[in-house]
Amino acid sequence: MIKKSILLLTLFAFGISYGQSSDKAKALLDEVYNKVQSYDNIYIDFQSSLENTEAGLKQETNGNVTLDGEKYLLNYFGAIQMYDGNQVYTVVPENEEVTIEDVNEDNDNVSPSKMLTFYKTGHNYQWDILQNVGGRKIQYVKLIPIDSNTEIKSVLLGIDTQTKHIYKLIQTGLNGTKTTITVNSFKTNQPISSTLFTFDEKKYEDKGYYIIRN
Repeated sequence: MIKKSILLLTLFAFGISYGQSSDKAKALLDEVYNKVQSYDNIYIDFQSSLENTEAGLKQETNGNVTLDGEKYLLNYFGAIQMYDGNQVYTVVPENEEVTIEDVNEDNDNVSPSKMLTFYKTGHNYQWDILQNVGGRKIQYVKLIPIDSNTEIKSVLLGIDTQTKHIYKLIQTGLNGTKTTITVNSFKTNQPISSTLFTFDEKKYEDKGYYIIRN
């Protein structure tokens, strides 16, 4: 009877602790979300790595993205991807190819326009480790998708506790693939051209690019 009571008390204490951890994590994410929503636009320079030890896969690259609401312009792996609010345009100079497609809302991957806000819904939250990175305190929050059909196992978000900006994103897939994005530079409210998110199809047709519509 005593052992059973101790077990119940332990489980109860764990439940309280887990609840507090979840509440702390959600409160911090809400601060990040509100900070992001306060900006007119955001420019991020980042380093990205894709690794799957079992498959012998490891890729690293640098990139940058400009975000303005849902719209974005991404330079990544030698390609350019743009979303104008209606369609996604992917330009691959190496192949002299442009792909134009509608947004796939069912895609599990975190798109650039959702990178700073995707965590708002569809996840359970856990308070994780605190790291010191060059004098900056980076608090990690673990996100576990609620949807059991997702291919994502978990996402770790490293948040600068002073600026409330995301410093690092580590996404782990069920297949063991780990995608890490580390922010090198985070700039806000930059002067941007009114045509930055306007796709000039004729420009690429004149260059002889192959246009694919999906």
